[in-house]
Amino acid sequence: MAPLNLTPSSTFMLMGIPGLEAAHVWISIPFSTFYIIGLLGNFMVLFVVGKEQALHKPMYLLLCMLALTDISTSTSIVPKALCIFWFNLKGITESGCLTQMFFLHLVSAMHSAILVTMAFDRYIAICNPLRYATILTNARIAKLGLVGLIRAVLFILPLPLLLSRLPFCANRIIPHTYCDHMAVVKMSCGDTTVNRTYGLVVAFVVIGLDLMLVALSYGLIIRAVLRISSKKAHQKALNTCTAHICVMLISCTLSLFSTLTHRFGQGIAPHVHIILANLYFLVPPMLNPIIYGVKTKELRDKVGKYTRRR
Repeated sequence: MAPLNLTPSSTFMLMGIPGLEAAHVWISIPFSTFYIIGLLGNFMVLFVVGKEQALHKPMYLLLCMLALTDISTSTSIVPKALCIFWFNLKGITESGCLTQMFFLHLVSAMHSAILVTMAFDRYIAICNPLRYATILTNARIAKLGLVGLIRAVLFILPLPLLLSRLPFCANRIIPHTYCDHMAVVKMSCGDTTVNRTYGLVVAFVVIGLDLMLVALSYGLIIRAVLRISSKKAHQKALNTCTAHICVMLISCTLSLFSTLTHRFGQGIAPHVHIILANLYFLVPPMLNPIIYGVKTKELRDKVGKYTRRR
């Protein structure tokens, strides 16, 4: 194929889920259902924490940050995916594609940073409870959130900037529901070595480093819990971590599988990878508020107060 430098009016074509075009309308049902449940749950968390002065604590501030990233990720892809499924509106401009890609990966990196901060929060709460209120203040949590945002911007911004310099082939078809970095890289007729290498480095540095920090936090937590002689205290300490562990397992499993199969999973059917990649942006936002609502008594009671009023 002959290389073609895109003009601002040029468009890419998002094909949805190749091989399952006939089922697009049916696939849109769980997509929209997961999206609506996720929006309702996360907005409920934001509303309740904002209204209740008793919940203006570091843990719930982190939960609000998590809710904001969940809303952002799902909203970045679901409306366009539904336009493809329902109305066959597959076109997206080059700038729109790169913008969507930037925000998707930015929010994903921010989401990872928040999970690390939540692990640190649990570590302080269990290993140093007497100093918890002085170590983790609301102001300090806000600063950590800002650091996570700056880190995400610095790592993710080069992705669209590097891509914008590449020539693209005449066939501008993306077999996906959204503009994933590697899917866009594969459309280029130029040398993509730098793009592929940098994308892999970002994936392993951001996700790998964050997983190491979470593992370190839980290693120290387990060591502290094993030193406690009371079985009841064991159970209570571990229960405070259950919600975060569930959220971590769901997010990291889907994220790592999506990242690695896009680069190394040549034997995996394309529609399987695309569905799993979309589930990464749909399932955690739907389940996170449910998990924290069920496992956190204080939040559960406050949400119950408002739902009973309704």
